[in-house]
Amino acid sequence: MALTREDVLACLKGITAPSGVDLVEAGLVRALNVDEGAVRFVMEVDSPEPFMDAKAAAEAQLAALGATSVSIVMTAHSKKAPPPDLKPNRAPEPAGPEKVPGVDRIIAVASGKGGVGKSTVAANLACALAAEGRRVGLLDADVYGPSQPRMLGVSGRPQSPDGKLILPLRNYGVTMMSIGLMTNEDQAVVWRGPMLMGALQQMLTQVQWGALDVLIVDLPPGTGDVQMTLAQKAHLDGAVIVSTPQDVALLDARKGIDMFNQMGTPILGMIENMSTHICSQCGHEEHVFGHGGVASEAEKLGVPLLAEIPLHLDIRLAADGGAPIVVSKPDSTQAQAFRTVAKSLIEAGKA
Repeated sequence: MALTREDVLACLKGITAPSGVDLVEAGLVRALNVDEGAVRFVMEVDSPEPFMDAKAAAEAQLAALGATSVSIVMTAHSKKAPPPDLKPNRAPEPAGPEKVPGVDRIIAVASGKGGVGKSTVAANLACALAAEGRRVGLLDADVYGPSQPRMLGVSGRPQSPDGKLILPLRNYGVTMMSIGLMTNEDQAVVWRGPMLMGALQQMLTQVQWGALDVLIVDLPPGTGDVQMTLAQKAHLDGAVIVSTPQDVALLDARKGIDMFNQMGTPILGMIENMSTHICSQCGHEEHVFGHGGVASEAEKLGVPLLAEIPLHLDIRLAADGGAPIVVSKPDSTQAQAFRTVAKSLIEAGKA
């Protein structure tokens, strides 16, 4: 049986800190990540020396529990450090598009309007690319509505042991960073444009992404500051446009496509989401939002139609449950649709 987050926490509750309480109750365990048997977390302490025995005990007991590797980073602070502040201290200096260190390609997943399932597509595409063997990162740039922590089943505050680089979190083979990890789940982000742009730049350049084949950026809907900042500051290899087939959604999708054209960003293809619905009781197929609108638009633009994703309950349940359909039901028709998109991008040399 695979080692779970709950197993690790139960193990750590059996290890006593110098204060006399266990490591978990003492609040010393931060940024816990369990990925295919590999355990990683940060111990926030005032001074590392008194905690060396507890660290050694944690490493030994987790190894005995079945962990394939254990990485415990001890941070020494005179007092508890707050989570890294993503608000800029000064206005960002103008500069041309630059490569993010260690990242080969950056792909934006965008939509003209909200509610078309863009974030669900981004999460599943990232997991599908990881399942194909790619080294994948996912940047949740939807600052006002960050949903990737919930969809990828990630929680905890990212840490910055050196005060310079932020350590991202990881699940399902995807390295992920989101403004939602820096705020409470029900806390609104009330920022103006310059603050948004500064936060995006920091999440791009001051996060320790490591070596990635592709970084997926889940953009907010529309054509605002975040989209423009990404295209101007980062070397963006292309954009995938998500839309439902209804005319109202396509009107806004065209505006998003025009924005990327003006910014010189190639359109890698379009995805028709909520394309069709098949009744789970009788098998009747109906096109709730119409059908074929995205395919027609892609043909006009001369870009590929990457997939037609059905409107299916399992996709929604999987996203709400913290395990995208590509992970929770990898053999399903819905998961295979996302795997097809990932394979086509890889074969085209785009991911």
